[in-house]
Amino acid sequence: MLKNDLFLRALKRQPCSRTPIWVMRQAGRYLPEYRAIREKTDFLTLCKTPELAAEVTIQPVELMGVDAAIIFSDILVINEAMGMNVEIIESKGIKLSPPIRSQVDIDRLSVPEVHDKLGYVLDAIRLTKKELDNRVPLIGFSGAAWTLFTYAVEGGGSKNYAFAKKMMFREPKMAHMLLSKISSVISDYVCAQVEAGADAIQIFDSWASALSEDDYREFALPYIKENVQALKTKYPDIPVIVFSKDCNTILDEIAAIGCDAVGLGWGIDIAKARTILGDRVCLQGNMDPTVLYGTPEKIKAEAAKILKQFGQHTANSGHVFNLGHGILPDVDPANLKLLVEFVKEESAKYH
Repeated sequence: MLKNDLFLRALKRQPCSRTPIWVMRQAGRYLPEYRAIREKTDFLTLCKTPELAAEVTIQPVELMGVDAAIIFSDILVINEAMGMNVEIIESKGIKLSPPIRSQVDIDRLSVPEVHDKLGYVLDAIRLTKKELDNRVPLIGFSGAAWTLFTYAVEGGGSKNYAFAKKMMFREPKMAHMLLSKISSVISDYVCAQVEAGADAIQIFDSWASALSEDDYREFALPYIKENVQALKTKYPDIPVIVFSKDCNTILDEIAAIGCDAVGLGWGIDIAKARTILGDRVCLQGNMDPTVLYGTPEKIKAEAAKILKQFGQHTANSGHVFNLGHGILPDVDPANLKLLVEFVKEESAKYH
């Protein structure tokens, strides 16, 4: 039995004594303890060494007091498992080679056995669960098919997604073939993470904002729905969070795919999101990460505003406090600790 199950209770829209909090990228460069480990190894080796991945996963639980851990890994491990060469250099960026731009390239990608190719993530989950000793839940995650598609086709990050969109608009059948191939691996991967011990799953569609509403409905959302349904078919009690960055105009459609929670960017008032969605799903978010550059008074004021905007909890509402995207690497850890402690104290009056 978990000693602190508030995060899972909120995702399932069950009564909570206060609002739980964790933050995206909470295990990372803003922590001196993380940087000390990174000085001794490169990023992908850290991801692939279960003992180190477990250590950095647990750091924010022990140092910041967050209500959930998220396994330390990267969304691009799927691309690598499918046969791409992936280089992640924090100071220089991301390179995937060769980029996938033809039918021959798509055919060359494999659909791996995830327990074989991604077993190091599953081992890290098992080890982390053991070392957490039921203190808080552990979140597993995956990138969404559209986001992994863009990295595969572009060969890295992009400002205008020219190659990805060229395939979409000139060869839509080919684009769907690649998306479907990636999606099948995602479904297997998230189920394997649950089997290894993950208590919840988050699907990150980091580049969702690159698409129009109609294109998102065609090239992104159906695949997330496929992943959610694959997981729910096998593990109906495992909560799923969908974070589609800046998709504030189609929240209703995202909520309708069967997820338990919708992650919000900071570009929407959480009160507006709750008005749109009611209490059909839990809401996660949504403070602007740059607020953590502010004074203690400003951080508290912004957090208090979000809690007030969400409002009073009902018998079947849910809110997980989070940032609207990942914590930035040059944030003072003391500011995150202040936020966590403030949310824990301030949120009780809304429950």
